Amino acid sequence: MKNFKTLQWIGDTDGFLEFIDQRKLPARFITAQCKTVERLFEAIKTLAIRGAPAIGVAAGFGICLAAQQTGKLKLSDAVKHIEQKADFLSKTRPTAANLFWALERMKKTARKFALENPGAAVNDFKKSLLNEAQKIYDEDVGMCRKIGINGERFISEGGAVLTHCNAGALATAGDGTALAPVFEAQKRGKKFRVYVDETRPLLQGARLTAWELKQAGIDVTLICDNMAGALMRQGKINAVIVGADRIAANGDAANKIGTYTLSILAKSHNVPFYVAAPSSTFDLKLKNGDQIPIEQRKPDEILSFMNVRIAPQAVKVYNPAFDVTPAENITAIITEKGVVHKPTAEKIRKHFKQA
Repeated sequence: MKNFKTLQWIGDTDGFLEFIDQRKLPARFITAQCKTVERLFEAIKTLAIRGAPAIGVAAGFGICLAAQQTGKLKLSDAVKHIEQKADFLSKTRPTAANLFWALERMKKTARKFALENPGAAVNDFKKSLLNEAQKIYDEDVGMCRKIGINGERFISEGGAVLTHCNAGALATAGDGTALAPVFEAQKRGKKFRVYVDETRPLLQGARLTAWELKQAGIDVTLICDNMAGALMRQGKINAVIVGADRIAANGDAANKIGTYTLSILAKSHNVPFYVAAPSSTFDLKLKNGDQIPIEQRKPDEILSFMNVRIAPQAVKVYNPAFDVTPAENITAIITEKGVVHKPTAEKIRKHFKQA
């Protein structure tokens, strides 16, 4: 199973964030370090650290890096500094709900500490923030485990699962979201196959998911993005499981570009389509998926491949990182709190209330 840590904090309040540079995989397994907020901003922006839950965990530790710069400040000014750096980090990936969730949680921790401990030393302030960031990390690990347990039932013995992009251990602090049920099914001795979409334009499926599954000894087959429909028609796919970067109150889910297309193909071929994501990925302030901000990325990601240009000069490029799958195309949403079948706004409200 997993024999690596996607990211981890090293040391005490004066420590740093160590992470796997996912831009280098699968050719090279390289760990790097973030010792400043600015370095973390670059790591998230360039996808060295990626995956909504992992981005949220990294953001929590990013506030700890920001706190290292507050040594000579009054506590009230230290809180303002934290808030400024949180706002700075929020500019990295606009679609990932976990980023904003974690930053808001860290800001609340800073404000609460200052309010309840007005005469405290700044070092105690730093410890409070580090403790909270570590809680976010530990909760993410537990969340992955519970999603795996809740979703394992949807992987049939002898069947085949299709996944898109990477929602595995590399996208979280734990075993992943979409891949957590896969790993849990493996633990329970099930025999099955996983088909992995390559996921253009940055090939997170080919580079990362296929690598993870090979590391875990799972039967994995890589396919081009445009092959999924043909496989479904041939009866080779029994379920689709994907992750999400943000889920609206009605169950509409934003995930890597191409996910919406898969949902239509799955619906047309009567293949169950599951979204696996933690509660922190839900944005209940948004009524539906039309309100989810979609990140637009640089044209170079499409114009070039492995530093070789593959398109004509001066051609226009449209490069959204995500699309939105409507709730009506989703068979169920798997969370750490349970499963929401045929999601609607009412069912999601009840899900969170009961949990």
